[in-house]
Amino acid sequence: MASDPNFWSSHQIAQEKMKILSTLKTEVQDWTELSRDIEAASELLDLAIEEKDTDVANEVRTEYEKVCTSLNDLEFKLTLSGEYDHRDAIVALHAGAGGVDSQDWAAMLARMYIKWSDKKGFTSEVLDRSYGEEAGIKSVVLQITGDFAYGHLRSEKGVHRLVRLSPFDNDHARHTSFALAEVMPKVEHGLDIDINSDDLRIDVFRAGGHGGQNVQKNSTAVRITHIPSGTVVACQNERSQHQNKEIAMRILTARLLEIERSKKEAEMAVLKGAHVSAEWGNQIRSYILHPYQMVKDHRTGVETSDTSDVLDGNLDTFITAFLTEQLGAENN
Repeated sequence: MASDPNFWSSHQIAQEKMKILSTLKTEVQDWTELSRDIEAASELLDLAIEEKDTDVANEVRTEYEKVCTSLNDLEFKLTLSGEYDHRDAIVALHAGAGGVDSQDWAAMLARMYIKWSDKKGFTSEVLDRSYGEEAGIKSVVLQITGDFAYGHLRSEKGVHRLVRLSPFDNDHARHTSFALAEVMPKVEHGLDIDINSDDLRIDVFRAGGHGGQNVQKNSTAVRITHIPSGTVVACQNERSQHQNKEIAMRILTARLLEIERSKKEAEMAVLKGAHVSAEWGNQIRSYILHPYQMVKDHRTGVETSDTSDVLDGNLDTFITAFLTEQLGAENN
């Protein structure tokens, strides 16, 4: 493949294919090494039985634990075998009904995913952000960069519900807030979809800040409308109109790819007779801070009373449970 003289005609596409090849080679190598470890442990076990040697038996026990750990890790990686799972992720968060409380909740979720990214050794970047009038954010778009970032975070797609005593209510009444998480794979230029420039309408406007006030004299913010699908993306995060346009196109292509992916998923679900939930349907997870402490995932039943730990980005228990359950459902 790489020896083909035409392979490097598009450096960006070639790099992405080499990245995929490297990932596949690593997967094969991991399973091959596990097979060797199992074979070595088996030979060691035979020796321990034959010699009745307790020291060798202890060594066998250590090797067995090592093999079990490796097997569990590789089995979990099987849940990350989707077409786009190895990609970086684009995460868009939107405040729902509930005014300033929901906008504050969207900001809390953004912090949670950034913290999760840090713990995984990934990097996070704010591509665009629209502030709330009083506090929080109306919406934010993050790019999470790291191996299998999308594969992990696709489990977070859906509505997240918060129940707490409102810090914005003079009576400190209990409020329920909602926020929607969209999760999309980052599009690799030239590999996934082609967008006809004639299908785009591009508008420019002045960037806004807190409370919606204009913060720049020049029109640097960009809004792009994909006319055939009606998909609209805006970006005002950067000072340069060119940078905002580039980021808006990055978000738009990710949205269009996710639309196509969701259509295929819905078609397969119909064939299988599976239920496909709506974007703003029932919440996938509830975060209850009052009158008791609990985070519960409604898809898997996994729950914890350590709400601070979850909001600080420790999400792997929920992510692993969802992906494992989903893999089992796909194999049935």
